[in-house]
Amino acid sequence: MPSMAVHTGGMPELPEVSAIAAYLDSRMAGLPIRRVDVASLSVLKTADPPYTALPGRTVSAVDRIGKYLVIRTVPGPETADDPEIDLVIHLSRAGWVRWSDALSQTPPRPGGKSPISLRVHCGLPGEGFDVTEAGTQKRLAAWIVRDTSDVERIATLGPDVLAVSRDEFAAILRGTTSRLKTVLTDQRTISGVGNAYSDEILHTARLSPFASAKTLDDDQIDTLYETVRSVLADATERLETREVAKMKSEKRTGLRVHARTGLPCPVCGDTVHEVSYTDRSFQYCPTCQTGGKVLADRRMSRLLK
Repeated sequence: MPSMAVHTGGMPELPEVSAIAAYLDSRMAGLPIRRVDVASLSVLKTADPPYTALPGRTVSAVDRIGKYLVIRTVPGPETADDPEIDLVIHLSRAGWVRWSDALSQTPPRPGGKSPISLRVHCGLPGEGFDVTEAGTQKRLAAWIVRDTSDVERIATLGPDVLAVSRDEFAAILRGTTSRLKTVLTDQRTISGVGNAYSDEILHTARLSPFASAKTLDDDQIDTLYETVRSVLADATERLETREVAKMKSEKRTGLRVHARTGLPCPVCGDTVHEVSYTDRSFQYCPTCQTGGKVLADRRMSRLLK
C-alpha cells in the first residue's frame, strides 16, 4: 500500500479527526507497537507513563474525544501492569498524520528542519505513522496517560456536540449570553466544532454568527440542532468514504462559505463576507444570515480609526 497523508488544511475538527481515527483504527487495531521515536520533546506534555512504556503494547482501538485523537493500547505478551495506556494527540492548527507501509527505520533527528514530531512504528517493519506539524508556530501536543481524563484539556471539555440531546442543546444555548459563533467553537461549552464547521453550520441554519444564543426561539433551536448533526455527519461520511490522501482537498470542496471570502454564496449568489481578528477570521453570507447587514470587520475597523 502506498504512503498516504492525512492533511486537513486548517485546524482539524470533528469530521477530520473522526476520519483520521477510523483510518488509523482500520490499520492499527490489534497490532503491536514496536517503537516510538520522539523528534520534538516539547510535543510531549506528560512524563509518566514515559513514551518508552508504549513499545510492546498492543493497539486496541483508535477513536476521538472532541477534537483529540486517542490511540488506546492494552498490555502485549511481554508487558504487564497498566491495563490501558492511551496516546492522545491534538493536531492543533497545522498538524496531521501520515501513515506508511515503508516508514523509515532511521529515527527523525531532534531539532532538525523536518516537520516530523513523533513517529510510531507498529505491526510489521515499515508499518506505522508520523505525526507532523507544518509552519513555525508549534502547537501540536501529545499526552501519554492511563486515563484520558488525566489530560486537563479533555477533563474540561464540554459534552460532545453529537452526543447531546435536543433539550440539552437548548439548555446550553439558553444558559449563556454569548454569540452563536462563540458558543459553537468554545470547547469548554460544547466540544467538536471549530471555526470552519461553525461557519458552515450557521450558514446552513441561516443564523447570524453574532446572534445571541439566548434569544433563539424553539424553531431556531430545532433548526440549529438538526443542522449541527447533518453538517457534521455529511462531512464525516464524505471524508471517510474518500481516499484519505485527498482529505484536505475534499474538505475544501465541501465548504459553502468558510474560506470563500469574495466568492458568490452557493445558495443566493450574494458575496461571501468576512470578519477578521488578529489570528483568525470567519465567513458568512449577509443575505442568508444577517438580513442583508454587513457585519463590522474588526480588523478593518481598527485600521480606519
